[in-house]
Amino acid sequence: MPTMIALDVSLSMRRPVPGASSTDTLPSEQLTRHHLAVQGINVLLDYLQTNCKLEFVSLVVFSSLYEVICPFTRDYDQIRSQLQNIEECDKTCIETALLGVNSIIMSEWGNSTACQVILITDGSPGVGPMSLGDSLNSLNVLRESNPFPLPFPYPGKLTVVCIAGPQDLGLITGLPLYQRLIELAGGDSMVLLPEGQLTKTSVHNCFKKLAETTYVPFQGYLKCGNLGSRILLSPPPMTYSKKADFESFTGLTLAKTMEICGFISVADVGSPSAVSRHLILPLPTDKTTSMQGISLEEESDNEDNGDDGKIPSFCVLLHGALKVENMAALCALNSDWYGFIYSWADSKKKSNLMLTILEPGTDIIPWLGNLSNLGPIELAGKNNDASFPVKPTEKRSYSQNAPSWIRQVGLQSDIQKILRHARKLPEKTQNFYKELNRLRRAALSMGFVELLEGLALIFERECTLLPPNLHPDCTIQMGHVADMLRKPYSRELKNNITPVRTKFHHGGTE
Repeated sequence: MPTMIALDVSLSMRRPVPGASSTDTLPSEQLTRHHLAVQGINVLLDYLQTNCKLEFVSLVVFSSLYEVICPFTRDYDQIRSQLQNIEECDKTCIETALLGVNSIIMSEWGNSTACQVILITDGSPGVGPMSLGDSLNSLNVLRESNPFPLPFPYPGKLTVVCIAGPQDLGLITGLPLYQRLIELAGGDSMVLLPEGQLTKTSVHNCFKKLAETTYVPFQGYLKCGNLGSRILLSPPPMTYSKKADFESFTGLTLAKTMEICGFISVADVGSPSAVSRHLILPLPTDKTTSMQGISLEEESDNEDNGDDGKIPSFCVLLHGALKVENMAALCALNSDWYGFIYSWADSKKKSNLMLTILEPGTDIIPWLGNLSNLGPIELAGKNNDASFPVKPTEKRSYSQNAPSWIRQVGLQSDIQKILRHARKLPEKTQNFYKELNRLRRAALSMGFVELLEGLALIFERECTLLPPNLHPDCTIQMGHVADMLRKPYSRELKNNITPVRTKFHHGGTE
């Protein structure tokens, strides 16, 4: 989950902290709210560097405008160095900050990646027409050119950290407005305040609480028969909730033990609809006789060695096998919830073990059929077709070749096809009436009854323009169709226009 840190650099952030003790005071200047905010960001970065090394973080500062200090990066030292060179600006404008955050995240990650937005301010909502109160009061006003930035256009969580004490007048005024702001953001958004008086310790604990509640690493156990390994998923999978027409999923989470059910070719898996994708990282595993096939004597030898490269790892074995064989492992994540594990390369030299989490259910990949029916290919038998895609037993409603007139050229093409058959009558009598009734049914289904009169006029005109060397059946049949298209009989879907009998014998027509 990429993280965007938005730091308030308005003049109010440079206010000194009241009652700062001598241990809190800097040698050259008095302790300010900005100093505490920088300290809190460093606490957050230290936690990420220890527990979530793959987390992308970006730093933005804002006042009445916003500025990107550091784009999304995993180099946390670069962010720390930039924090030391931030200058104060004018007044606070929360709406501008959130508009800038949305613009940066949408250009970098799109609207499908879940992002964490941490807004750090002193609790003051600002003053004047750009204040938070003014922005929230204008929500019901038509704002076509500049819509309010919440809710986020992507799956996002907003956390507002107010660097203020409980008696701060700005916080007393602004806290209800910030509560309204997180209600607009929705989800698990929240407002955090330092507990007790505003000190280095209280701010440190506040950001530590933020890190521990927001960035909870997912650690589980990946099992395949008697082999297994403790793993870490990055980024951690989010709780799955979805409402469908006839069912709903609420608060689904991955089981701590995930078991590989079998292996299937990557070509057969294709690109199914997925909930999320995660990098699988191995963790040190307690080696027993049932894990990784290593005896207790070998365990003590490996511990003495201390070289991770020489310790057997199931994840390394699985990754190598999947990469060489070009296979994917079907993994049970929970009851009736599956995913695929495969080798994915971001370049020609480096590849990683990845997990794609599918939507809950057993019948979610049409070309594989019901996942609960999959089994060893040896059990399929010689007479059974064991290849993919699996053909559905029921006949799909869209299996019929129905016309699709998205553009004018599509309708013109269908009419020209009928006219080509008409010029080859009586040899193409069957094709002519088949295409004619197909076009007529489509027009009636769409309520496009004007097309029937238009077709009648086209056939009448064609009768006058036919060259003399064509068969007389052309004129007779097109005149008959023109008359039938104008009758109420042709307005019923169940009725078909049939050929008129003529004295010309050809293919059973007379």
